[in-house]
Amino acid sequence: MTIDTPTQTVLYTLEQAIKTYRRLCQQNIDRVVDKLTVDQALILIVLDKHPALSQQQIAELVFKDKASLTRIIELLVQKGLLTRGMHSADRRKFELHLTPQGQHTLAQLTDTILLNQRTALAGLSEEELVQFHSTLQKIIANCSTPAPCA
Repeated sequence: MTIDTPTQTVLYTLEQAIKTYRRLCQQNIDRVVDKLTVDQALILIVLDKHPALSQQQIAELVFKDKASLTRIIELLVQKGLLTRGMHSADRRKFELHLTPQGQHTLAQLTDTILLNQRTALAGLSEEELVQFHSTLQKIIANCSTPAPCA
């Protein structure tokens, strides 16, 4: 296959798929919850499943730098979806907890999250999904290992 431009690579197509999926997610979130971004919803989901995670761990899970995560958390606190308090053992850290409103918001999004996943993966067999996941893991491993100098 001859590649004339970067937009003809499989990695460009992968990025296009991710961005298209995020747009779909945002459109569907907007139908259910007012003024909540995909990133904000993702952080609520992570905290609901793993309430003891530090902000650093959350940032790594959602691919955000520390400053971006801090801004998102502040917005979630302002919206009344999260509380932020001092960590009981380490005053340099914060403890984050979903509020009842945050839990209600997540409950509203459950069907939307499943719809987004079903829509994105429609027409793919279980075998194709397993192979796709395996291929993505190989790409991640390749990119995680420094390339030798030419």
